[in-house]
Amino acid sequence: MSFPKNFLWGGATAANQCEGAYCTDGKGLSTADVMTGGNKDTPRRITNGVEEGQYYPSHVAIDHYHHFKEDIALFAEMGFKCYRMSINWSRIFPNGDDEQPNEAGLAHYDEVFDELAKYGIEPLVTLSHYETPLGLRKFGSWTNRKAVDCFVRYAETVFTRYKGKVRYWLTFNEINCLSMMPWMAAGLDNNAGPQEVSDAAYHQFLASARAVQIAHEIDPQNKVGMMYGGIMSYPYSCDPADVAANDEFMHRMYFYTDVMCRGYYPSYKLREMERTGITLPVQPGDQEILRVGKVDFLSFSYYMSLVCGKKTAAKASETAISIDTGYANPYLQQTEWGWPIDPAGLRHLLNLFYDRYQIPLMVVENGMGTYDTVGADGAIHDEARIDYLREHILAMKKAVEIDGVDLMGYTPWGCIDLVSASTGEMKKRYGFIYVDVDDEGNGTFERKRKASFDWYKKVIATNGEDLD
Repeated sequence: MSFPKNFLWGGATAANQCEGAYCTDGKGLSTADVMTGGNKDTPRRITNGVEEGQYYPSHVAIDHYHHFKEDIALFAEMGFKCYRMSINWSRIFPNGDDEQPNEAGLAHYDEVFDELAKYGIEPLVTLSHYETPLGLRKFGSWTNRKAVDCFVRYAETVFTRYKGKVRYWLTFNEINCLSMMPWMAAGLDNNAGPQEVSDAAYHQFLASARAVQIAHEIDPQNKVGMMYGGIMSYPYSCDPADVAANDEFMHRMYFYTDVMCRGYYPSYKLREMERTGITLPVQPGDQEILRVGKVDFLSFSYYMSLVCGKKTAAKASETAISIDTGYANPYLQQTEWGWPIDPAGLRHLLNLFYDRYQIPLMVVENGMGTYDTVGADGAIHDEARIDYLREHILAMKKAVEIDGVDLMGYTPWGCIDLVSASTGEMKKRYGFIYVDVDDEGNGTFERKRKASFDWYKKVIATNGEDLD
C-alpha cells in the first residue's frame, strides 16, 4: 500500500513570513512586526515598537498579500491538493482584544480562500503562527487568562466566517517551542521564568481545547489539529545515564502533545511541577474543557534530529539557528545552516506519535534552507533540495507502507521562498519558487520556478511513486 489516494500533497507558509503589508487595511502590530533581521551569526532583535530606520523583515516579506493570486496559480500548476497557511490574528483583531473584527482583514482571507477553491486546493489554516497581537502585551499576553477569551473570540469569528471554505485547522504553530522561544510562541519576554511559561502553556491548551469544541459545533465537518515543533532526540549512548537524560529532555517536549491529544496533564509533568514549585492556574471546569477539546489529528514540523545525554543542560540553549544540547551526531551530514539531515528520524517520529496516540498524523513542515542562485540562463538548480525531500518522502512512505502509520498529508515548508523565522533572512531559501528579494527587502519580487518545482509536480502527479 502506497500513499492514500486522498493524500494531501502541498506546501506551507506563515502570514508573518510571506504576506508583508504589515499595516495595510487596518492590520495591527504582531510580535513578528517588531523583530529585526538577523543572520546565522547574529540573533534577531526585539524592539519596543517599530523603530524608525530599522529593517523588519515581516513588514514587506515577499508581498504575498498583493501577489497571492499569482502565487496560488503557481501552487496549482504544481498540482497542490492542500495549502497550509496562517491567518494573521492582528489582521482580524488589530489589538487582539477588540470587541469587533476588522472587516477588511476578513474580506482579504475570503479572497484567498475563494482563489484556492478555484483550483480545488484545500486550505489548512493555522490560527496562531508566531504572530501574537502586540496589544495583548498590555495584560501579560498568554500569562493572563484574558488571552484565552481573546483567542476564542478570534477563532469563533473565523470558523463562522469561513464555514464551508476551510475544513482543516491548526490552533498554535509549534506549541512546544514556547519552552524555548517564548516571544515567538506566546508574546512573552525570552527571559520569562518557568512559572510564566507554564501559565502561558496552560492558557494555550485551554484556548485550543475551547476552539476545538467551537469548531465542531459550527461545522461538524471541521477537523482541528495541533502542531508540534518536531524536536526528536536520540540518546548519546547506551549508557543508562544518557538514556535517562534523553528521556527527560523529550518529556519536556512530548508533554505538549500528551495534553492536546490525551486531554490531561501527564503524571511525569505534574511531578516535575511539584519538584520545581510550579502551580497551574486551574479554575473549575478546566479539566473537562481539556478532556473534551482533544485534537482530531496531530501535525508536526520535521527538519532534523538532536542528540542528548547526561551533559545536556536542563534547558537546552537555542542559538540563532539551532538547539545546543551539548552533543552532535557524527553519523549525519548538515545543511549550510548547521542542521543535521536525518530522514530516518522522520520515520522514527511518525511511529512514535502514531504508537503513542493512534490518531491521524500530518507532516506540515519539512525542508532544507539553502543558498539558491539564479544562473546566467535564468535557471535555478536546487538538486540538493530535491535530494533532501526525496529521502524524507521515502521515509514517510516506509512509515505508511511498512509500519501502518495513518498519514494524512505532506506540506513542505516555504513552498515559495519566504523570510526565515529563526534568522529573518531571505537568503535561507526553502521554496520550489524563487522570489527576487534580498535580506534588506530589495528586489523585483519576481517569481521564478526552480528545478525542484517540476520535480515536485511529478511527485504529486504520481502520488509519490516517481521520486527520480
